[in-house]
Amino acid sequence: MKYFISGTAGFIGFHLARRLLENGHEVMGFDGMTPYYSLRLKEARNAGLAQFPSFKPVIGMLEDKPLLETSVAEFKPDVMIHLAAQAGVRYSLENPKAYLDSNLVGSWNVLETARAHGVGHLMLASTSSVYGANPQVPFREIDKTDEPMTFYAATKKSMELMAHSYAHLYKLPVTAFRFFTVYGPWGRPDMALFKFVKAMIEDQEIEIYGEGKMSRDFTYIDDLVDSIVDLSAIFPGEDNRVPDIDTLSAQGPFRVVNIGGGQPAGLMNFVETIERIMGKPAKRKMLPMQKGDVPRTFASPDLLVALTGRKPETGLDEGVKAFVQWYLDHRHEIE
Repeated sequence: MKYFISGTAGFIGFHLARRLLENGHEVMGFDGMTPYYSLRLKEARNAGLAQFPSFKPVIGMLEDKPLLETSVAEFKPDVMIHLAAQAGVRYSLENPKAYLDSNLVGSWNVLETARAHGVGHLMLASTSSVYGANPQVPFREIDKTDEPMTFYAATKKSMELMAHSYAHLYKLPVTAFRFFTVYGPWGRPDMALFKFVKAMIEDQEIEIYGEGKMSRDFTYIDDLVDSIVDLSAIFPGEDNRVPDIDTLSAQGPFRVVNIGGGQPAGLMNFVETIERIMGKPAKRKMLPMQKGDVPRTFASPDLLVALTGRKPETGLDEGVKAFVQWYLDHRHEIE
């Protein structure tokens, strides 16, 4: 199989591409190498993928539609997986235009390219942030998602809506998956686990927002990759195992799927897990909730289990331990 993946120098794209390459597939990776965070980290990920002869890297922005179309036309992928995005809830308050350009214009270019070249399955990365501060838990794919709390969430929801229209108009098979607080080795430096471990090693304070009263449905990276790989082989409109919830629309081959374990943990439990793994207490700085934050995320994994037969199960102890070991082994290479 041939997979086109946008964002292969990113955290999730790197892990997914590596898994597919290890499984014997061909992968074209498309990444803009933007300086939102350490380019050394992105270059180290790309170097790992370059060890596979079946990996074909392209450096470019999704806003460059001619380059995107040329790349897809030459590679002729069976599946396109769109992971590249301007990520980060808080950064969307500082630089909303980056989200407009990448998450809307770039995503539209992906939709147009997939349609023009008859891609068999287009997969798009969305986020649990689209649920906003929904008080009803766990979050289900059919829940209301039209009250985003941040511009980041608004752009991701808009991408889902654009994709729905393309599935309806052009019968383009689309799966949009919503991520829930993904963490693990090779993660982003702006994520809580990375920041907390780095600060503790340097004997600095860690900033705990919401007075530590928030909770998150943490998803370990290997579990997330398992789910994406499983879903890539199940095309919307061709699988009738769960006809009542398999799709949010009867208008086309379109599906939204939560990728989360449905087992949220409190933020303080997360901090205590890190302290236990690190073997030292953190210097805690308790702060109020930041603008745009939500008190909790909580996935219903029912649709994911119905489709794939499994859900994310890795516990915090195992996942945090793996990250800490990776960070200790690689910190001098990537900072």
